[in-house]
Amino acid sequence: MPVQLNHTIVHARDREETARFLTDLLGLPPASLFGPFRVVDMANGISLDVAQAETVHPQHYAFLVTEEEFDEIWSRIKERGLQFWADPFHREPGRINTNDGGRGLYWSDPDGHSLEIITRPYGSGGPS
Repeated sequence: MPVQLNHTIVHARDREETARFLTDLLGLPPASLFGPFRVVDMANGISLDVAQAETVHPQHYAFLVTEEEFDEIWSRIKERGLQFWADPFHREPGRINTNDGGRGLYWSDPDGHSLEIITRPYGSGGPS
């Protein structure tokens, strides 16, 4: 079998809040409990395993979504009054990007993790 990513651990100051934030915004089923983790399952079999931590070092998590899912997630971001950006360095507030002929945006979770949704994988072609 080829190597596949199965899961990654997301550190959070409040495991429950972070898991709920992710599932609510991304439109996913509630996170399950597995040992010390709240498990946020993705459609492709990968999970984000949210762990309670005193210290959090912000990471970046990107999600490939359909055009319809993008609109739904973007709507939830705006409904909650969350800031979003077109770029990973937060220099283009309140905008989305059209990289590779798709759409993308960035926002932050309660612990400062940088979250991204894109409708086309980077390098897949199309105008930027």
